[in-house]
Amino acid sequence: MPVPELAPTLAVIGGGQLARMMAEPAAWLGLPLRLLAEAPGVSAAQVIPDHLVGDYRDLETLRAVTAGCAAVTFDHEHVPTEHLHALQDAGIAVRPGPEALVHAQDKAVMRERLGALGVPCPRNAVVDDVAAVEAFGLPCVLKTTRGGYDGKGVWFVRTVADCAEPFRVAAETGVRLLAEELVDFRRELSAIVARSPSGQAAAYPVVATVQRDGICHEVVAPAPDLDPELATQAQQAALRIAGELGVVGILAVELFETADGRILVNELAMRPHNTGHWSQDGAITSQFENHLRAVLDLPLGSPEPRERWTVMVNILGGPDPEVGRLYDGFPHAMARDPRLRVHLYGKELRPGRKVGHVNAYGDDLEDCLERARHAAAWFRGDLGNESE
Repeated sequence: MPVPELAPTLAVIGGGQLARMMAEPAAWLGLPLRLLAEAPGVSAAQVIPDHLVGDYRDLETLRAVTAGCAAVTFDHEHVPTEHLHALQDAGIAVRPGPEALVHAQDKAVMRERLGALGVPCPRNAVVDDVAAVEAFGLPCVLKTTRGGYDGKGVWFVRTVADCAEPFRVAAETGVRLLAEELVDFRRELSAIVARSPSGQAAAYPVVATVQRDGICHEVVAPAPDLDPELATQAQQAALRIAGELGVVGILAVELFETADGRILVNELAMRPHNTGHWSQDGAITSQFENHLRAVLDLPLGSPEPRERWTVMVNILGGPDPEVGRLYDGFPHAMARDPRLRVHLYGKELRPGRKVGHVNAYGDDLEDCLERARHAAAWFRGDLGNESE
């Protein structure tokens, strides 16, 4: 006997941890998810039974996974833009839509549009050769306009010789390079907003982030000692970008807080984002739940924090592949800190790979930082197996 449809089915493209973390609020809300996973047993496929394994670059595979679904959303931004237009033309609600998502897929398109909107950004230019980089000015940052993430496709170039590798990669992949100024920044911030098709929007507190080698290591919510006026500017910029670009779902705007007290937009992501993981335990409504609500045009939940401070620290695979199972870290971490929240992604350990994160919350920031850092280091294996 067929199971009756109790709620609209939402298709999710991509089997990583972001899709995995959508599954929990989807279960609370009674929303069926259908997943397109890139391989058997990947992170999200472990917790979403209704899944297909296939290539997100194949249009017929995308048609198969979205058939009968109310909408489709994404764990990543790499689905070809032309395929998204084809799905949209076939009547599928693509959220965010291709007209919006291209600004997260192509950094040159993003920079051009934000410049036209008057949104403050680092000085930038598309460069076709080393002479163009010299004319732009060294030192600078070179980025591939498409395909980069977590520090991949980003180079800090100080000499002409440093340009060889970026242009080699660009030639091999057929992508353009974008030059950006080296910003003298005090720290990196992130402003996350949710927006529904009806135009309702919600802004989370602006957070401070710590990036190492292009990977987010730590987030503090809200950003300590952030001038309230600057925080408001950041939230308003994120809300304006979401509205002007027609974003549906979560938009993460990564920012530089400059040494002279300004904010500049660094990157955009149109999906739940690493800098919003704190909201799972620290906000009334997590970014994952609000993403689901937004793409199905349900009323958004409150983004207000539950506690004064929440600290998120990523668990990365350490250099020693013999460190053991992440599960083995539970007895120490849970006994030491009963209020700690641990989120593991079901991934194999590899050096530098994001395999989980921990959230610690409370009234004392230094205490939250110590608890979260200790737990992440314990799972990583940096503290050995000594007991305290």
